Amino acid sequence: MNHTAATIGTTIFPQFFAPGNGPTDFIVQDFAVVMIVAAVMIAITYKLKQPMVIGYILAGILIGPYTPPFSLVRDASTINVLAELGIIMLLFVVGTEFPMAKLRSVGRVSFVVAMAETLGTLFIVFFIAQYLGFTFFDSLFLGLALSITSTVVTVRILEELGMIKDKSSILLLGISVVEDILAISILAVLQSLAANGGQVEPLTLAVSIGIVAAFIGGVLFLGSRFFPKIIDRAGKTNDYALLLIVILGLAFGLSFIANGIGLSVATGAFLAGVLVAESNSAAVARILTLPLRDMFAAIFFVSIGALMDIRVLPDYILPAAILIFTSFGAKFLIVTGILTRAKYDSVTALRTGFGMSAAKGELSLVVVKGGQDVGAISPTILPLLGVVTIVTTFLAPYIIRFGSRIRMQSSGGDDDNKPAEEKAG
Repeated sequence: MNHTAATIGTTIFPQFFAPGNGPTDFIVQDFAVVMIVAAVMIAITYKLKQPMVIGYILAGILIGPYTPPFSLVRDASTINVLAELGIIMLLFVVGTEFPMAKLRSVGRVSFVVAMAETLGTLFIVFFIAQYLGFTFFDSLFLGLALSITSTVVTVRILEELGMIKDKSSILLLGISVVEDILAISILAVLQSLAANGGQVEPLTLAVSIGIVAAFIGGVLFLGSRFFPKIIDRAGKTNDYALLLIVILGLAFGLSFIANGIGLSVATGAFLAGVLVAESNSAAVARILTLPLRDMFAAIFFVSIGALMDIRVLPDYILPAAILIFTSFGAKFLIVTGILTRAKYDSVTALRTGFGMSAAKGELSLVVVKGGQDVGAISPTILPLLGVVTIVTTFLAPYIIRFGSRIRMQSSGGDDDNKPAEEKAG
């Protein structure tokens, strides 16, 4: 914030921009600004029938310290804290949707497709980013971020189009489950490598993968034996406050442990959600945490927008467009190619390919924020990924709807697909 802008702000709004009595003043003001501006922007995007994430990111850009004439946020560290809380709650609630039985049931095809398209897109985008002049770790984190499909945005679009129960949609969700777990695991490995000074040596890589595998395996193997029982005991009391505090304690506790051993808080939060999903009280726990998810998801996306330095965006419009086309093409070709070879009919393969390629969103931003937290990436990567998220989220409904029209034209209806689907099943 420059001196002139600060003077204007202090003169017009002295009660807001004059020095306060302490850090508490800043936190209350910043939190109020985040929620009020988010509410206004989400109302606008609702009227325009656009996904909420776009409104949240634009709200963050409006209030952020990099947007003239002056920042509405007093303390940038508050934004970082809010974003961290948002990551924990967002990934925790995502984890509650994935009990281990569901993870085991996604099927071999979903696992193979997710592995191939995630790693394939990661490496293709990595090499393109290197060619465009990005640093090694910038390219790695961009590759991982652009290899992830936004499950939240995609599911909402499928629901709006009445396609959520289609065969391709169920297959898409299975692939997304594996993709999300892969992304969180790879993020933990990348953060460990970055924390070790970026030494990409076989021993360092093996140690990083070992730490990630030990933490994830230990939490799922040991945690699933004890924590679901503890949660169920809290649930049997019919005291919802007690149940809520217990599951939040688990979420923040595992996030703290993950952070302490050099992994992302997202990893610990996601695993905590998986453990909650294993309990008999999972449905109640999910209902209790949904309002928290909505609030902290809003805080996270607004915070991401506020942390974007929009002054550098004109220099990165062309690279963003190249990376979007690269990611879309890589994911689409890999997904449709593998499904076609697996004897799925062309309609299902094409629709799944379009769905998996369309939107980037919450987890992509978590990845880039994770890279920023360990100082591994340049300040320009976050606003660049913000542009990618806004553009792909805006285009996703049209891309998925286009895939639906291809199905209608090529198959003449769902009945024509039944033999091929039964054969694929």
